[in-house]
Amino acid sequence: MTAWGRPLVPLRQFVVKMHSRCDLACDHCYIYEHADQSWSARPKVISPDVLRSAAERIAEHAAAHGLETVHVVLHGGEPLLAGHDRLRGAAEGLTTALDGVCALDLRIHTNAVTLDERFLDLFDEFDIKVGVSLDGDKAANDLHRRYANGRSSHDRVLRGIALLDRPRYRHLFAGILCTIDVRNDPVAVYDALAELRPPRVDFLLPHATWDEPPLRPDGDTDGTAYARWLLAVYDRWAADGRPMDVRIFDSVLRTLRGDSSLTESLGLAPADLAVIETDGSFEQADSLKTAYDGAPVTGMDVITHSLDEVAAHPGLVARQQGLDGLSDQCRACPVVRSCGGGLYAHRYRTGSGFLNPSVYCSDLLRLITDIRDRHMSDQSVQPALADEHLDELASGLGSTATTDLLAGHQLALGRELLSLVWHETPPSEPGAAAWDVLTELDQEAPEAVDSVLAHPYTRSWALHCLRGRAKADSAVRGVAEIAAAAALRAGRATTVVVPVHGGLLRLPTLGALSVGETVEQVVVRADADGFRVLAEDRTYTVAWKGDKDPAWQGLRVHELDDWSVVLEDTDPWRDCHGHPAHPRLGEDEAEAWRADLAAAWAWIRRELPQYAPGIAAGLQVITPLRPSSDGSDISSAARDAFGAVAIARPADAESLALLLVHEFQHVKLGAVLDLTDLYDPSCDKLFYAPWRPDPRPLEGLLQGTYAHLAVIDFWFARWRSADGDTARKAEVQFSRWRDQTAEAVETLAGSGALTPAGERFVAGMRGTLRGLMTAEVGAEALRGARQAAGEHRGAWEAEAR
Repeated sequence: MTAWGRPLVPLRQFVVKMHSRCDLACDHCYIYEHADQSWSARPKVISPDVLRSAAERIAEHAAAHGLETVHVVLHGGEPLLAGHDRLRGAAEGLTTALDGVCALDLRIHTNAVTLDERFLDLFDEFDIKVGVSLDGDKAANDLHRRYANGRSSHDRVLRGIALLDRPRYRHLFAGILCTIDVRNDPVAVYDALAELRPPRVDFLLPHATWDEPPLRPDGDTDGTAYARWLLAVYDRWAADGRPMDVRIFDSVLRTLRGDSSLTESLGLAPADLAVIETDGSFEQADSLKTAYDGAPVTGMDVITHSLDEVAAHPGLVARQQGLDGLSDQCRACPVVRSCGGGLYAHRYRTGSGFLNPSVYCSDLLRLITDIRDRHMSDQSVQPALADEHLDELASGLGSTATTDLLAGHQLALGRELLSLVWHETPPSEPGAAAWDVLTELDQEAPEAVDSVLAHPYTRSWALHCLRGRAKADSAVRGVAEIAAAAALRAGRATTVVVPVHGGLLRLPTLGALSVGETVEQVVVRADADGFRVLAEDRTYTVAWKGDKDPAWQGLRVHELDDWSVVLEDTDPWRDCHGHPAHPRLGEDEAEAWRADLAAAWAWIRRELPQYAPGIAAGLQVITPLRPSSDGSDISSAARDAFGAVAIARPADAESLALLLVHEFQHVKLGAVLDLTDLYDPSCDKLFYAPWRPDPRPLEGLLQGTYAHLAVIDFWFARWRSADGDTARKAEVQFSRWRDQTAEAVETLAGSGALTPAGERFVAGMRGTLRGLMTAEVGAEALRGARQAAGEHRGAWEAEAR
C-alpha cells in the first residue's frame, strides 16, 4: 500500500487511552488546558469491546507488515483510574492478540499518585514498564502538578517512585518525564530527579505554538532561555558521569553522529505513532492538541478502519516527509538533521499551518551546537579512564556513558590518524581539493565528518596507509571518499572528485557504487533527493528514498529497539578480521540476517540486559563472514576496528546473541588498551588459555579471559531460561567456563607483568567471578565440565611436548 504516492510507513507505536479524566489538575496539560477539548465528550473509561478491537487492529497491522516489535503505552488522562481489572484486560488482550505475531513492548505512563503494590504486581505479571511524570523537587513540581484544590502531589508521587525502586519492582521502572519551566532552578531539578535513580529522564519543552508561544523570562532577547536551562542540566549530568539516560541529550548526540533520534521531538525519522481514544477513535499524536481544536482528528475508528488506512492519513504522511516536509528556513539550517524542525506541533502558526520552524527554533539551534561543541571539546584531549570507569569495565559490563567515553577516544584517534595520513601524502590535485572540502565541512558540519571518521573501517584504511601496506594512491582515494561521504551526510551540494579502485566507489557509512573496471575517477555531488555520480560518459543517480540505480550497494541499517546497527558488506577495508568477509548479501540472506539480529537482540535485552546498553552505544557495524566449511561458528573483532564485529551467521538467534556479547567484549577491551597500559608490553612469555589450542601471549590471554566473562553470563542465562537437554548442556558450559575463566584470572594475576591499572582490572574480573561462584551446579554437570576441561588441557600439553 502507498500513501500519497509514497510507500506506506507502518505504525509501530500506539498510545491507548485507558481513561479520559485525571485526578490532578496540572495547568500545563496539553489534554485539558490547550486548544483541543475533545476529551470532555469522550467516555471516561475505554470499553472491553474497544480494547478487543484495538488489539486485533494492532495485531493485524503487525502481521501484514512483518513488524518485529510494537510499542504500546497505556495512557490517559490518568490510566490508573481505569482500575486493575480494565488494565488487566488491556494487557491480556494485547498479549494474546500479538502472541506469535511479534514482540510486545507494553508500558504505562502515570502520575503515580495512586500507584500501589497491587498495580505493580499486575505490571510485573505482564512486564509492563512504568513511566512517571515529575517536574523535579517539591517547589518545581508544585508549580504545575497539583490537585484541583491546589494541594501538592509531590509526596504521593515520591511514594509511588519509592515503591518502584524496591528490588522486586525495580525492573519495571522506565523513567521520569519532566516538563521544563525556566523559572525553576535547572540544577536543583536535575539533582532532585537524579536522587531517585531513574534509568531515564525525559526533559520536555512545554507545548507551545507561534500562536501561543512559550513563557520566556524578561531579558531573553535571543530566545534561548530553554537552551540555557537544558545546557545547565547537561553540564551537571556530564559532570556526574551521566548516571542515567537523558533522552534529549542522547538524541542530540546520536543524531550528530548520524544515528536515529530517540524522540519524535528531534531528527528526521518518519512518524509511526497512532493514538486510540477511549471511544475507539484513531487520532494522531496528542501533542497536536496544542495547535488547534480538532488538529489530531483522523475521522477513523478501530471498528471500521484498518491501521493501514490510519497510516495513509494526510496528517500522518505529512510527518513522514523528512527534509521535504520542512520549511525553507529549516532545510537551510546547519543542524537540520539533528533538529528535524523540532516537534511537529510546535511549528504551528495560523495561516501557514505547520510549514514553519519550531517556536523553539533558537533554543534548538543553540542546544545542538553547544552540545556538539562541548562534546568535541571533551574529545580533543585524550580522556583518561577514571578508576570508576576501569572498575565498571573490569566487571565485564559498560554503561552507555562509559562506552561513549571509549567511543569518543576512538574518534579522537581517528582524527589524529587522518591528519597523519594527510601529512605523509604527496600533494595531488584531487587530494588537495578533497582535503579543502573536508576542512570546510569540519568547520560547518563537524558532526557529518565525525560520523564518517567513526566508521570502524576508516581506521583500518588509515593504518594500512601509515604502515605502508596500502597502494600509493590509497591515501588520496581514502581522503576523497571520506570527504564525499561527509558532504553527502551533511546534505551539502559540494562536488568531490574521487579516485576509484577496482571499479568501486567507496562511500564509508553509506555504501558502494560499481562503476566499471576502466573508470579511474568519478565526480560525486549531492542533489535534493540523494546524489549523482558522473563516471566517464555515464551518470548514476541514487535517491535516498525510492528507486536506486542497480549499481548502488547501500548499507542495510537495522533500527532495532534502542539499537541502530549496520550490516557492512560493501567496504573493501572490512576484510581485516582474520576470516574471509562475505561478499555482498542477496536480499534473502540480508532478510535472514535482519530477522536473526532482531531475535538475538530481543534475547539479549530479555536475558542479558546488563550488556544491552554498552552494545547499543558502541556496536555500530556487523560484518558478515563466509561460513565455515564444517558448519562451526566463526566470529572476530579486529583490534583496529572499534565498533565492529565480524560474524558468520550462525544456526540460531541464541548462538548469534552469544557471539555478539562475546566479540563486543574484545571491542571494549581493545579501546581500554588504547587508553591505559594494563601490562608490560615487553613480556614475551606464553600462557595456557583454556579456550585455545595454542599458547597465548599475555594480551591474548587477557582478551580471552575478559570475553569469557560474557560467555559465562550467557550460559548462566541459557541454563536458567531453558529446560530439558538444552538446560543440561548449558549448565555444563556454565560450570566449565566459570571455573576455567577463574583459573585464567589467577594466571594473569601471577604473571608478574601487570601494571597497577592491570592489577586493578584483573581484581575486578576476579570479583565478578566470585559472585558467579555462588551458583550451585549439579554433580553431573560438574563432572561433565571437569572432563571437558581435562581433555582440553591434556591435548594442549601433548601438543606443547
